[in-house]
Parts: sequence; C-alpha cells; structure tokens
Amino acid sequence: MTTPADPSVKAPVLVFTPEEKEARRVAAQRAARRTAVVCCGVVAVMTGLSFAAVPLYDLFCRVTGFGGTPRVGTGPADSVSDRDMSVRFDANTSQGVAWQFKPEVRTVDVKLGETKTVFYKIANTSTRPTTGIASFNVQPDLAGAYFVKIQCFCFTEQTLQPGEVIEAPVVFYVDPALAKDRNLRDLTTITLSYTMFPSKDGAPLANAEGDKGKGNDKSQL
Repeated sequence: MTTPADPSVKAPVLVFTPEEKEARRVAAQRAARRTAVVCCGVVAVMTGLSFAAVPLYDLFCRVTGFGGTPRVGTGPADSVSDRDMSVRFDANTSQGVAWQFKPEVRTVDVKLGETKTVFYKIANTSTRPTTGIASFNVQPDLAGAYFVKIQCFCFTEQTLQPGEVIEAPVVFYVDPALAKDRNLRDLTTITLSYTMFPSKDGAPLANAEGDKGKGNDKSQL
C-alpha cells in the first residue's frame, strides 16, 4: 500500500548562483536562435518546393499523360495499326488576349501510330504587338497517355505584330498501345484542346490587362 505524502514536508527549492543564472539565460537564447533558424529553413525549403512543383508536375504529366496531358515524343511510332481514331481539334482564347485562334481543320481520321500534321491559325486583331502562350489538354483524360506530340507550339511564347497572322503546326500520333487498354476499347474520338493566354516572362496570365478580344470569335481568320 502506498504511503501518502507528508504535507508538512516541503519540496526543495532550487537556488542558482548569478553565474548559473547567466549560463541558463545564454543557453535559452541559443536554443531560441536555433529554433528560429530551423523554422526559417523549413519555410525556405517549402517555398522552393512550391515553385518547383509546377515545372515538376508539368514534366510528370508530359511523361505519363496524367490528367489528359499529351506525352512528348521525339519521333514517329514504331508501328501503325489498323484501328482508326478521329481526332478533334479545339481552340479557345482568354479575355486578356485580343487574338483570333482556330484550327485549319476541325477533325482528322488517323490510324493508331500514324504521324499527322495539322495547323492552327493565330491572328493578332489588336493595334499593338502582343505576346501569348497556349496551354493544352486531351479528352478523355485517359487518352492523354497515348496522345504523343512530336512538335507543338504550346508553352512557347508567340509575339505577333498588329494584324499579323501565323500558322502554328502540331505534329502528333496516337500510340498503338491504346488498342490494348481495356478502358478505351470503345473509344472512337479524341479531342485536343488549346487555350491561348496573354503571356509574360514565359508564363500565362489569366487576368492580364490590355486589349480585350472576343473569346472565340474567329470570323476574320
């Protein structure tokens, strides 16, 4: 059985000499400084990772086709299959860029593995030079892993003079491996969609100031 503590017995009081007090104060200051340095380091690392996350995520998507992002290829496919696929082309412009933007053809039919080239027309309808950049996506998302672009104007800044019109090529093929994907066995159409944004320093600006275009009005192209 535990014997209750005697209330008459007081706990010992710690007494420090001035030298000991000073040593404890210095030690506490050092510990506080170390904590501050560690916290600043953590913030710096997290900030760096946040900036690195965008290009790393973009690279991951390009390699894997994740999220409907087409893969990037360096040459044609190794083989061509008999399966047909319709590829639909879509073009959009954000409010901040006064450009007209459209594909020269809306749809092409290709064999899996067949290399194809299509062109998009881009026109600057403003009264001053402007710079834009295009983002892209493939639908359905699962098809992004099999849509391989060999050449593309996406993520490359384009600067157009007033009234200038250019043709931007896209060279691509659909990987024959798509035919082995049970989730896509009934797929007959893939859509490649681009959106043109105003650009600054190589990055799209969703809310840039400047001449306001009329979205997808392409009547002058």
